[in-house]
This record gives sequence, structure tokens and C-alpha cells, in this order.
Amino acid sequence: MNGNGREKRDIIVAGGSAGALETVKRVASELPADFPAAVFVVLHSPPRERNLLTDLLNRMGQLPACQAREGQSIEPGRIYVPAPDRHLILAENHVHISRGPKEGLQRPGINVTFRSAARSYGKRVIGVLLSGMLDDGASGLWEIARQGGVTIVQDPEEAPFPSMPVNALQDAPIDFRVRAAEMAPLLMSLVSGRAVPHAVEAMSRQADPARFSGFSCPECQGPLWEEPGESHEFRCRVGHVFPLKTLISEHTSAEERKLYAAILALEEGADLAEYTMQSAGEVRREALRAEASQLRHHAAAVRKILEERVAPTVD
Repeated sequence: MNGNGREKRDIIVAGGSAGALETVKRVASELPADFPAAVFVVLHSPPRERNLLTDLLNRMGQLPACQAREGQSIEPGRIYVPAPDRHLILAENHVHISRGPKEGLQRPGINVTFRSAARSYGKRVIGVLLSGMLDDGASGLWEIARQGGVTIVQDPEEAPFPSMPVNALQDAPIDFRVRAAEMAPLLMSLVSGRAVPHAVEAMSRQADPARFSGFSCPECQGPLWEEPGESHEFRCRVGHVFPLKTLISEHTSAEERKLYAAILALEEGADLAEYTMQSAGEVRREALRAEASQLRHHAAAVRKILEERVAPTVD
């Protein structure tokens, strides 16, 4: 507890994707040097590119930023970011760096960091979800709320890519919906105990076990189990995790890839039949010609399916 009787809140986890960087830079520039909380920032990034976020944050604000290291101690007044292609996991008083299975096709995954913070620090956590596409972060905010933490989303009307905040508003209990200009003052008020979250107490833990969904993992083709709760999350045996909207999106891409693979197989089959015709007898040659024609007809039909397919938006 703080001295004023409010809950101590000194762990801030923030996540975003497309359009989130400007808000992160603004918040970092407005937090004071004596800010009494540790801040963890997870932005989706390409796996093979150098992470420049720490350099940007060190230039923008008064809080020192660093790329988190395995086993590094957690200290207030610092900003931690994950290494490229690594999850950032919060444990008691330190962090872990992991190249575990992707979640929602992402590594680093926002949900991974949010969930680990909620489970390690409970009511001390403030979760912030910013601009981005699809729905990474929604189930992480749900877990933060369930453990009694505070949940914040960037106002979708302001976010350049509103999908992440919108999905979180639909799937998780949200305490505050704020614009970028309001973010740093709100965090300072929450950490000091002046602001009180709007939501009710933490939700009770659901006892229902995961159940087999009947779907397969788009990454490894293994069976997917649906996790208990209201966030509609699916996990395979390997550990790949997909929120529902990401699963729909990736299956749509997988369907297209498989249809193109079917066209390739049919066209190659036709080419092989025509090649074989060169050394075949007259009767066999006619059969091969008919086979090649049929295969090209099927390939054209699959192309027509691809051209006419309409995939509804998942946002």
C-alpha cells in the first residue's frame, strides 16, 4: 500500500504495434526522472532488425531505457524493452528473455509480457495498450484486470490503427480510455495513488479446463485448444497462441497459400503429362493429353476461386 492507503502500483507494461511509437515517445518525454515505477514497453518489430527503441527513448526522456537482459533486476525509474525476436517475461524482481513460441504470430508478444506481469505482480500492475492492428494485448489486459491491476487503452478515435484498443474494449474490462496527451499524467496519478481505477474488483478465476477446439495451428498444424475465459484464445501443444481474430486472419492467409500450392501441383502435373507424351505410344499419348487438359482445367478453376474469394474484415 502507498502511504495514503491506496494500492501500490509500480509496474507499468505498455504494448502496441503500428502507430504506437509516437505515443510511446511522448509518454517517455513527459515522465519525471524520479518516477517511482518500472516501465516495460513491447512494440511489434521485425526479428532481424536492430532495436532502436532504447536509443529513441533515451534521447526523448529523463528515464534511462535499456534492452532487457536475462535475469536483469527490475528497478523503478527505468524503461525496459525486449530484444528483437525475444519475449520479455516479468518474474519476481527480475526479467526473463525467451525465444519461446510466437503468440499471435508475434515475438515479442504483448500478451506474454502482460500476462507475466499480472501473474507476478497482481494489483501492482498498470497495463497500457496502444495503437496497433489485430488483437495482441487484449487477453493480456484481461489477465491484468483479473488479477486486480489497472487497464488502460488509447482512445481508438485517436489511434492511427485502432484495432488493438477496439478489441481490448470488446474483450477485457477497461478502466481508462485516454488520448496520448492524457497518458503520462494518468500514469503519474495512478502510481502516486491519486487516481482510482473505474473498474470493479478482480474477476474470479475460471476453473474450466482448456478444451479441444477442432482447429489446427496455422504455424505447426498441431491441434488447438481453446483457453478458458472470455478472450477466445487458442493454444497448441508446441505453445503457439492465437487470439481469435489473429487465428481467423492467419487461417485466411493459410487458405490462400494452400490454394496457390494446389495450382502449382496441378500445373506441374499437366507439364509432366505433356512431357511424357513425347515418348508414349499413340493410345497412351491421347490419355496423357486428356490428363494434361483436365489438370489445367482444374488449375483454372482454383484460380477462379482465389480471384472471387471475399474475406470479410476481422476488425
